[in-house]
Amino acid sequence: MKLATVAWGQEQRWGVVEDECIRLAPEGEAGTLAAQIASGSALPKPADWPAVALADVELLAPLPEPRRNVICLGLNYADHAAEVQGVAPKDAELPSDPMFFTKATTTINGPRSAVVLDERVTRRLDWEVELAFIIGRGGRFIPADEAMAYVFGYTVFNDLSARDLQKRHQQFFLGKSVDGSAPMGPWIVTPEEIPDPHALDLSCTVNGVTKQASNTRQLIFGVAQIIEILSRAMTLMPGDIIATGTPGGVGFARTPREFLQSGDEVTCWIDGIGSLENRVVAA
Repeated sequence: MKLATVAWGQEQRWGVVEDECIRLAPEGEAGTLAAQIASGSALPKPADWPAVALADVELLAPLPEPRRNVICLGLNYADHAAEVQGVAPKDAELPSDPMFFTKATTTINGPRSAVVLDERVTRRLDWEVELAFIIGRGGRFIPADEAMAYVFGYTVFNDLSARDLQKRHQQFFLGKSVDGSAPMGPWIVTPEEIPDPHALDLSCTVNGVTKQASNTRQLIFGVAQIIEILSRAMTLMPGDIIATGTPGGVGFARTPREFLQSGDEVTCWIDGIGSLENRVVAA
């Protein structure tokens, strides 16, 4: 099942995507997709819900206003760890434990929305395609062998990063938290359609040129490990967004370095889920 949030006229609604239409949840259902997830209720049957053509709605981020910061992982692909360290993949020092950081809730952006590049803020905006998953039921001290039951679904995530802010401030948070720097979507795909989240091709192109191409089997820490380790220290909550890290091919590690410019078209794609298609525009 593919679950999306859309703007339909003056309303924000959620529903189930079927082919080229979306069946909108009736007014009596949970008002937002976030509320539906938080309720813990089984997903309703959408057969009798009104169908609207996708062409007649605007796709928004599935969870436009997360309840708290997006949780992210750094250096979770070996080739990305190698390019950051400036060594061959065989010589890379891989993390023994996950590197966690967060992005502010105001980073969330739609799957077809513009990404605003404000040169007063950053001149080195970089792309990062990632698989993200959504927590469906909360908990703490979740063992890895039970962790997948806590996953509500999967989505595509672009962890856009202001590299100059990262370098200047010597930490991740500000450089990762520029408003609108987390396009996600185009919807959340529930686990029965993604039997193995660790076998998905993913890619990022800029103006049609492939910059990243990998497979989630290359993740150093998989979904179950991430949940187990995070939940030792903190209570995971329904609706939490967790982005699993990006593969090699980011702009700042290229020779010469490459960064996004106004007018660029960025497409992040994951097999079995879909794509984000965002245009960079000047402020």
